[in-house]
Amino acid sequence: MLAAGLLAGLVLDKVVLRRLEVITQRTPWEGDEIVVESLRGLLLYSALLTGLYAAAAQFPLTAGLQRLTDNMFLVTIILIATLFFMRLAAGFVTHYAKKAVLPSISIFSNLAKVIVFSIGALIILQSLGISITPVLTALGVGGLAVALALQDTLSNIFSGLHIIATRQVRQGDYIQLASGEEGYVTDITWRNTTIRTLPNNMVIIPNTKLASAIVTNCYLPDRELAVLVQVRTGYGSDLEQVERVTVEVARELMREAQGGVAGFEPFIRYHTFADFSVNFTVILRGQEYVDQHLLKHEFIKRLHRRYAAEKIEIPVPMHAVRLQQGESLLREEA
Repeated sequence: MLAAGLLAGLVLDKVVLRRLEVITQRTPWEGDEIVVESLRGLLLYSALLTGLYAAAAQFPLTAGLQRLTDNMFLVTIILIATLFFMRLAAGFVTHYAKKAVLPSISIFSNLAKVIVFSIGALIILQSLGISITPVLTALGVGGLAVALALQDTLSNIFSGLHIIATRQVRQGDYIQLASGEEGYVTDITWRNTTIRTLPNNMVIIPNTKLASAIVTNCYLPDRELAVLVQVRTGYGSDLEQVERVTVEVARELMREAQGGVAGFEPFIRYHTFADFSVNFTVILRGQEYVDQHLLKHEFIKRLHRRYAAEKIEIPVPMHAVRLQQGESLLREEA
């Protein structure tokens, strides 16, 4: 009987389940794949347990041992069923969270597992003849004490749920905190939020800190952003020529540079008569936040080369000129 149970389990797990996997991959509904994946390994244990129970039934057992065997078999079957529904719940939550208003993050799958496991534990107690009413009462009183003792943990849990529900910070967003931390949001767990910085380090932020912090989400309302580059030119320059040349360089950059928005028409705005220059801002557009660094890098190189070819002055501060002249005079006197 043990051998028959083991053989049946191997056939179900290795043959039937794999055949079902092939069939589910051809169907448009993705939920059947979650069901099949949740059954992985459990069919083998269920068949082996059934064979063991059938084998034990062949022995002359006392009433006490028979009752113990029945209870052990029942508890084990309920545990296997609970594990199956835990996998199933977590799988469906993760799957539909990607399509619904909720991001795919671990806090929801973990909560689903906890809820299913709690229900399974209560079913086991009820099946063993243990009244769950006192247990629920004790859990209520104990839950109040635990809530008082775990105020910080519960605050982080509810803060995490608030962050997810408002969708002001989502998995994959690039955020900047007022305290200086910035990076991509990789996950929001029941206790903290993890962000990956550009140097490829992980910053772990408690959910309560994130919920109360001033946060700039660089991906909302859109990933594209304006890239501002400050430039100056001399008073002797023709400002019309400067504008034309600068826009031509910026337009070429938008078409060719990685991270540029090809359909965007760049422009400039003069804004300041400074001590030694006329200052203006060049407005470019990047596909996302990190693209601005490469765009500025390429734009400055191309603009410097084009200004040199067009004989457009890029002035230096007067005190720097006087300092250079003073150094020259000192060298001549020496």
